[in-house]
Amino acid sequence: MSKAYWIAAYRAVKNADALAAYGKLAGPAIQGGGGRFLARGVPAQVYEQGLQERTIVIEFDSLEQAVATHDGAAYQAALEALGDAADRDIRIIEAS
Repeated sequence: MSKAYWIAAYRAVKNADALAAYGKLAGPAIQGGGGRFLARGVPAQVYEQGLQERTIVIEFDSLEQAVATHDGAAYQAALEALGDAADRDIRIIEAS
């Protein structure tokens, strides 16, 4: 079974308070689903079309675990708290 990586790239943050509320719920939901935060923060360097915005990389033991965490009730509650406070690009990929 291949590991999976959840990558979140923030394009814009419109409401820092809502983002903080999301973070309080999302972190425990992701860790509860088996996710391990590998990196999070503003990039040290960007290239090509990269944005100098917050990026997060989370490792899961499987694609199924990552998808189940995203689609689960705890993370969905975090998304409700986030609302439209940020423009993000979320991708879940399997390791090769």
